[in-house]
Amino acid sequence: MQKIYKTNLSKKNIEKLAKIEPDCWISLVSPTEEEIANTVEATGIDEDLISKMLDDDELPRVEVSGKSTLVVIDIPAHVQKDDKYVTYPLGIIITKDNYIVTVSLNKPTILQDFANNRVRDFRTAKKTRFLIQIINAAAAQYIKVLDNIYRQMQLAEDSLKKHTKNENLIEMLSIEKTLVYFIASLKENDVVLERLSKGIVLPLFDDDADMLEDAIIENRQAIDMATIYRDILSSISETYGTVINNNLNYAMKFLAGATIVLSIPTIISSFMGMNVPFGSIGTNDHSAAVLLLGSILASLLVALWLRKKGLL
Repeated sequence: MQKIYKTNLSKKNIEKLAKIEPDCWISLVSPTEEEIANTVEATGIDEDLISKMLDDDELPRVEVSGKSTLVVIDIPAHVQKDDKYVTYPLGIIITKDNYIVTVSLNKPTILQDFANNRVRDFRTAKKTRFLIQIINAAAAQYIKVLDNIYRQMQLAEDSLKKHTKNENLIEMLSIEKTLVYFIASLKENDVVLERLSKGIVLPLFDDDADMLEDAIIENRQAIDMATIYRDILSSISETYGTVINNNLNYAMKFLAGATIVLSIPTIISSFMGMNVPFGSIGTNDHSAAVLLLGSILASLLVALWLRKKGLL
């Protein structure tokens, strides 16, 4: 899908265009071959720069090819079907001929505010500033998503407090894996931001440099948040794993002690039931009651001893 936008300076808003013209923004989302060819022909961008962004495993980086500069960052996204968060690459291509192109396989939610004219001081003609605003929006989106992940962690922990089930532990593991991917993506984005901050790849005005510095700070804040949440989650998982093992050990000790206590009456009754004369005990009318009471007393004494030793 190809959409073309341009800032109308007189109306101070974003307008959709039917064709590509200078100082416009071209948004490509899972583009067709025809749309790629149309963009390449109108802007002079190396086709490989666009084609590379159709790979979901593309890593964040800065690449210069001819008159075009490709900046790749990872952005977060929510998968409604599985109710989980993932990251995928977003490519921003800036040309020296007054074009800026965004390319991704999925529809980036962070770009909707730009298209809907909800971003302050946004101008399609200010390409470097637009790039920095996108990066800033991505960092802010990470922090927002991390807040949602933290709420998921709290819900999972509350469920574990009530019922220690495998499903709850698997949910915690899934969240922890998401945080690991987030940290990796954020650190790779940080490398891209550091390279841009040097002003060698793209020229930076004072306002752009300040905005980029804010983006770097917010991105590192997201790294710190994700790292803290991952450490908390690891600690929770280890704690509940220990609790499960302790509960299992207690159950095994209890069953072993109960088996010993319950086996005493069985041993006595089996011994007294042998076809062997026991003198007056065997002929006494109250022998059954005496043996029963004796078995119960012996079981109680053994149970009290096991309880004292912490085995029951």
